[in-house]
Amino acid sequence: MLDLKFIAQNLEEVKRGIAKKGVKVDLDSLLTLDKKRRKLIAEVETLRAKQNKASKEIATLKGQKREEKIAEMQKLVKKLKEVSPQLKKIEEEIEKKLILLPNPAHHSVPEGKDEADNQVVKKYGSPPNFHFIPKDHVEVGKALDVLEIERAVKVSGTRFAYLKNELAQLEIALISFTMNKLISKGFIPVIPPVLVKEEAMFGTGFFPTDEAQVYKITQDNLFLVGTSEVSLAAMHMGEILDSYLLPLRYTGFSSCFRREAGTYGKDTKGIFRVHQFDKVEMFSFCLPQDSWDEHEFLLSIEEEIMQELGFCYQVVNVCGGELGAPAAKKYDIEVWLPSEKRYRELTSCSNCTDFQARRLNCRVKINNRNVFVHTLNGTAVAIGRTIIAILENYQQEDGSVIIPKVLQPHMGGLEKITPKS
Repeated sequence: MLDLKFIAQNLEEVKRGIAKKGVKVDLDSLLTLDKKRRKLIAEVETLRAKQNKASKEIATLKGQKREEKIAEMQKLVKKLKEVSPQLKKIEEEIEKKLILLPNPAHHSVPEGKDEADNQVVKKYGSPPNFHFIPKDHVEVGKALDVLEIERAVKVSGTRFAYLKNELAQLEIALISFTMNKLISKGFIPVIPPVLVKEEAMFGTGFFPTDEAQVYKITQDNLFLVGTSEVSLAAMHMGEILDSYLLPLRYTGFSSCFRREAGTYGKDTKGIFRVHQFDKVEMFSFCLPQDSWDEHEFLLSIEEEIMQELGFCYQVVNVCGGELGAPAAKKYDIEVWLPSEKRYRELTSCSNCTDFQARRLNCRVKINNRNVFVHTLNGTAVAIGRTIIAILENYQQEDGSVIIPKVLQPHMGGLEKITPKS
């Protein structure tokens, strides 16, 4: 949520930032409503002051003067009853408009509507040079008897899968490797709840804009998270953090759930775009002046993981039209997939500035003032898509798949997945 005072003081900047996201809003009418609100607040305060004064005077008066003062106070009460509903109505109208406003895109975010407009800021490594025609992850996984798609469809429907044998071990290895790395960098490990209240979804900015993507448990009015970012951000909802604790960094592992509404026919093969997936997430609460450095720090960790896994990748500065409501800026890391002969998104990290903190009412005390913290999130490892990248980039001509060296200690020293006899 945006601050009305900030909008008024930085109107053109906010307009440009929101326009980058392709969102059409009338900020001028919003500020006009705010002026009316402030005028009504002043009127209400004046009427209440007069009412209090009259009430005190009545206690000291007698006879005709007392009756006159009572009549005067009754007029004030009547006027208050007329003005107060007007104020409430305008405040509700402002609230509705503010809820729909996205976080303005940062000035460094490129213009554009879709991923074709994303700006490549870095490339690392070279695509593997195969002496055979590489298979996609589904073919590799089926041949190794580690990936079941058809049986998952039978049990749960489309966009689900079973990981089994060495692939199940590989998931645990990825979690262990990533968690150990993040803990060594000062992150606090968390296994968060995956069912949350509406306040958590609203507070992190996923409601109302992304409500169509979320699974709802109607009977209990709870929602399945699409990322542990939601649970981690809401941990400190309504709290005032001590400044010496910041940056406060968490790493959360959870299953995640997305309806994938609007993606009919897109990435239907395999496990690239599924309804249920696992992820290790990074989340940071930091001081406002530190958030852009923190953003680069999260990106550096993501890159470190990509490099240790031996992937060829590129970093992109995501264009305005591809940014969600909470993010002021987002980097994606796209890894090379041999079967598609192109880069595909594997991780992302976003700076949400104070957008989520305002909605969650999460603040920090600085110089005896409570100010909103800045929140950032980043995917340390998206398990399913990382497994895809490993199966495709490490496949061998004999059908086996080499396990990246950094993961081998987490798999009991197993060096490769080989076809079953």
